[in-house]
Amino acid sequence: MAVEAFLDTNVLIYAAAGGDDESRRRAAFACIAAANFGTSGQVLAEFYTNVTRKPAVPLTADEALAWIERLSEFPVVPVTHDLVRTAVGLSIRHKVSSWDAAVIGAAEEIGAKTLFTEDLNDGQTYGSVRVVNPFKIH
Repeated sequence: MAVEAFLDTNVLIYAAAGGDDESRRRAAFACIAAANFGTSGQVLAEFYTNVTRKPAVPLTADEALAWIERLSEFPVVPVTHDLVRTAVGLSIRHKVSSWDAAVIGAAEEIGAKTLFTEDLNDGQTYGSVRVVNPFKIH
């Protein structure tokens, strides 16, 4: 089930409902198009909640579910007791939130070397996973 990259919630939100920020939307689609990627049940749940409430033009429940169905064609790490336990350890070790630690843990579990997110430090490595902020202008 190894993949090249793990996509965090914010990448998926910008792809689905990027609004007026066309550069972020293009960057998000580039992550989706360029990589053999996976995600997690946690990310998909966060995606649904946020994409149906926060954007200037939110997705309908049906539109969000259609995105989730398409994304679920790629590997999805389930939220399990083991993942939660791993996240607790990563949270303590790296001094990040438990939510971010669960994303890191899921990325490691799925074998991703790259984690596309804007929520962690661009370029930082957590265990075997390197963070890349696809929206940062280099």
